[in-house]
Amino acid sequence: MIQVKEILERKRKASNVIKSTDLVIDALKMLNSVNLSYLVVMEGNEYKGIFCERDYCRNVILKGRSSQTSTVQEVMTTDLPIVETTDTAEYCMDTMNQHKTRYLLAYDNSHFAGVITIHDLLRQVLRNREEVFDNSAAERLISQEEGDKIF
Repeated sequence: MIQVKEILERKRKASNVIKSTDLVIDALKMLNSVNLSYLVVMEGNEYKGIFCERDYCRNVILKGRSSQTSTVQEVMTTDLPIVETTDTAEYCMDTMNQHKTRYLLAYDNSHFAGVITIHDLLRQVLRNREEVFDNSAAERLISQEEGDKIF
């Protein structure tokens, strides 16, 4: 079974890092430029939190704050579940489901190693679809769907 460290190794080098003192408007611009749903908030080599689209909706828009004056630190998420780099993808899926989150913090012992996202896990499932999906069931669904076409 694949482990967190293998998932992190497959990810591109993180370019989605921001400081907690940066303004929310700058974080939004960065989210747009990196085309991701979250930014990792770091101070030097120390992990502080993440800033995501959900944080913007819940902690800026719905609370009447301004993205021009609010800092990332004021609205970021800091309480995500933690997994170890030796944990499995299945464990990550269970943890995400249990905590109703899209992100997990990965640590190698006590050192921040990265973020595991629901998309990372989905890509893993698709990469190993033969182990997840029964080909005969897929073939039956395809042939049934083709038989349902109305001409």
